[in-house]
Amino acid sequence: MGVMKEMQDNSALYGGNAPFIEEQYELYLGNPAQVSEEWRAYFDRLQKMPGAVATDVPHAPVVQSFAERARHPCVPVQGADVDALVNKQIAVLQLINAYRFRGMMRANVDPLKRRELPDVPELLPEFYGLNDADLSHEFKTGSFLAPDSSTLHDILRILRETYCGNIGSEYMYLSDTMQKRWIQDRIEPNRAQPQFSPESKRRILEQLTAAETLEKYLHTRYVGQKRFSLEGSDSLIPLLNHLIQRAGSQGVQEMVIGMAHRGRLNVLVNTIGKLPGDLFLEFEGKHTAHIRLPSGDVKYHQGFSTDVATPGGSMHLTLAFNPSHLEIVNPVVEGSVRARQQRRYDMVGDQVVPVLIHGDAAFAGQGVVMETLNLSKTRGFGTGGTVHIVINNQIGFTTSDPRDTRSTLYCTDVAKMVGAPIFHVNGDDPEAVLLVTEIALDFRMNFHKDVVIDLVCYRRLGHNEQDEPMVTQPLMYKAIAQHPTTRQLYADRLIAENVISPHDPEEMIAAYRRDLDAGVSVNRSVLTNFKQSFATDWAPFKKGKWTDPANTSVPKADLRRLSGLLTTTPPDFKLHPRVEKIIADRRLMGEGKLPLDWGMAENLAYATLLENGFAVRLSGQDSGRGTFFHRHAVLHDQNREKWDDGAYLPLQNIAENQPRFLAIDSVLSEEAVLGFEYGYASAEPNELVIWEAQFGDFANGAQVVIDQFISAGEAKWGRLCGLVMLLPHGFEGQGPEHSSARPERYLQLCAEDNIQVCMPTTAAQIFHLLRRQMVRPYRKPLIVMTPKSLLRHKDAMSSLEDLAKGKFHPVIGEVDATDPGRVTRIVACSGKVYYDLLAARRERNFNHIAIIRIEQLYPFPAVQFTAELQRYKKVKELVWAQEEPMNQGAWYQTQHHVRECLLANQPLFYAGRPASASPAVGYAAKHQEQQQALIDAALNKFQQ
Repeated sequence: MGVMKEMQDNSALYGGNAPFIEEQYELYLGNPAQVSEEWRAYFDRLQKMPGAVATDVPHAPVVQSFAERARHPCVPVQGADVDALVNKQIAVLQLINAYRFRGMMRANVDPLKRRELPDVPELLPEFYGLNDADLSHEFKTGSFLAPDSSTLHDILRILRETYCGNIGSEYMYLSDTMQKRWIQDRIEPNRAQPQFSPESKRRILEQLTAAETLEKYLHTRYVGQKRFSLEGSDSLIPLLNHLIQRAGSQGVQEMVIGMAHRGRLNVLVNTIGKLPGDLFLEFEGKHTAHIRLPSGDVKYHQGFSTDVATPGGSMHLTLAFNPSHLEIVNPVVEGSVRARQQRRYDMVGDQVVPVLIHGDAAFAGQGVVMETLNLSKTRGFGTGGTVHIVINNQIGFTTSDPRDTRSTLYCTDVAKMVGAPIFHVNGDDPEAVLLVTEIALDFRMNFHKDVVIDLVCYRRLGHNEQDEPMVTQPLMYKAIAQHPTTRQLYADRLIAENVISPHDPEEMIAAYRRDLDAGVSVNRSVLTNFKQSFATDWAPFKKGKWTDPANTSVPKADLRRLSGLLTTTPPDFKLHPRVEKIIADRRLMGEGKLPLDWGMAENLAYATLLENGFAVRLSGQDSGRGTFFHRHAVLHDQNREKWDDGAYLPLQNIAENQPRFLAIDSVLSEEAVLGFEYGYASAEPNELVIWEAQFGDFANGAQVVIDQFISAGEAKWGRLCGLVMLLPHGFEGQGPEHSSARPERYLQLCAEDNIQVCMPTTAAQIFHLLRRQMVRPYRKPLIVMTPKSLLRHKDAMSSLEDLAKGKFHPVIGEVDATDPGRVTRIVACSGKVYYDLLAARRERNFNHIAIIRIEQLYPFPAVQFTAELQRYKKVKELVWAQEEPMNQGAWYQTQHHVRECLLANQPLFYAGRPASASPAVGYAAKHQEQQQALIDAALNKFQQ
């Protein structure tokens, strides 16, 4: 007699076999061949039940049902009846599981109810073999947080209330069981139904009133002006205010918010606390008295900072400045948050929280969203989790068909890549919105992971107030025109609940309008004259000039001491033979026995800055080692993995209690990482923040960050930033992709002393340039065209003396002992081409030519360049030589500066590659031909 037959015969004690069954089922799930044929056949039958999926069948509840039967013996039943009962119990558990997985597809989250909810067969009892006769039978609910057992009818009702109401919860794809159980604990016992006090409900209505009334006030006072109205997604205001207050009660002390233009003015006034009077001035084309910027920006791109009172104390709120590039602010916010967390020694993200507000089509469509999500759990870029809020107006600019906006079921599906739970919620149910806000924030604070609130709503007006949406969405906007506002719906609801009187809604509107007319703050939680303890003082950096002196020299004794620390490794730390040779040579460099190469000078710059009290942050796709094997700021033990104490950073071991040094190999991203570093540097002026491109042209992928933030952030928003970009550059026959860092693009952006563009050519120059960036009280972005072949070029090396007594030279004059009286031609250039010209001139013995290097292309060092030119009284012509094509490089963007420094009747010629659609040729022979031609053109007589 088999085991199965024996158990069936003793069915009254069947539940007592639960541990054995559990063991058999565990074995079966791991490998069916591990259990007997009888058990394998039984479990196989379970898997073949209608709708059954092996991974979806939770076996613990099955075992629980057996144990329950053991506690309550029943009349023995036949084996077939036992199988039927067990199969139906499993079917119920599968049904529960299906609601957890797919219940949100039937959730009532669309306020307009424009589309029929999809059919989801897995949510129907008959899909699992259950029928109407089973509705009155009681079944165990397993792990579902409801009554231990209920009739199938009640189980279905509870499941629909929990997962198909005004909240649709997506979380079963999470890999962490504890996180899934946490979410279930928050939504299943209360069936995802909010419970707020009358006082809280009244406060929600007041905030909805503020949101709606501000929009209508602006609409009538400033007719036809763009404001990108929040109308239709009004619940965002109570959502944000509730989020802030709840976060404050949990100890959050700073919150940085990023959002595009939709609803931004409403958030500025009703949440952040901007004075309505200041906003009205902007609508009238005026400036507030304390703001005078070279260009400024439109009102719906402006940022703002304030301090508000919360149950846990004051909280500093920042709304980041943002251009009309949709999601590009995401990494900027994350970088700013990381800097603020570092300043507070908030290593897990309990004190500073990022909040990102997205549009539905942009969240699905913009690649920087994915890039930023991918940063969320990395060592160098994590911020302890972000609260994402998607203003899902179901239209995406002017496209209302999801087939044209994304290839996924939901606009939020991209967030699943990082295991972020997603809560879809009906924007017309503000109480449900606040409930998911609480769940989302608490999840973030508990697990330090990203979380998404999908605020499903609509857009009452067009993309902007001058747009006519009826042209492209006639039926949608007919429905919107007939649909009551969220405030009206909620006011009617509270009146019906006797929470407020019928005249209260109009009194709330009148009171809010009185505040608007007076221009006073409408956010009562804003603190005035409050000084936060972790505020950054930017005042010392606001009046500086690039010409201000900076003592970047370092005593030779200090350089030698630091060199010893940089070349010391822990005991039993085995270096790679090539790296061992580099470190040995650097030891000799620090002793003055060898000249210093680029990598050693760069590391010494970081070491000296650390001793001066400046932290250093260096990121890039290969920044620890250096793409060209030159930096070696991170050393690797050949006998251990890097994550197992196999990495050693000498720059983290300069002194006790030294500032932070971080060299992090970033994810394979340019746009998000550069945006992150910009945000970090714009929040922390006392840290040297560097982003290094693997090759200079890789920065092309981050052009929006460069154009909209780095080059224009100060002129538009008054935001100072000392970010450094290291961009490897040099034409060495490697083809079009990795030759040029496109210096012409940066030079084209130069105006009003907004950025610095430099092309240093010696080890000492990079040492002093990096030190100057921090030692001088001047914070402007620094773009450095760094070399490749020069990293080890003997003529580009420097002595300890050059570091100990030198400084950064924006212009370097002739280095050979050339008689100025014999010079009739000057060749001016920047970068690696100098060494090519120098070698050719020496070979040809052309002593009538002097070569001048312009190491800083912008701000152009006119005084220094003119002084150098004036040394040569008999110069008849000046040649600008460059290795880039004529339409690229510095020629077109710099020649007007050069001409202003020339004497009368001194002609200026060009020597370089002809104009080209490509940055460089791909054929080695043609590269050499062009290189030789430009050298000849620079040194030989010009045909006039």
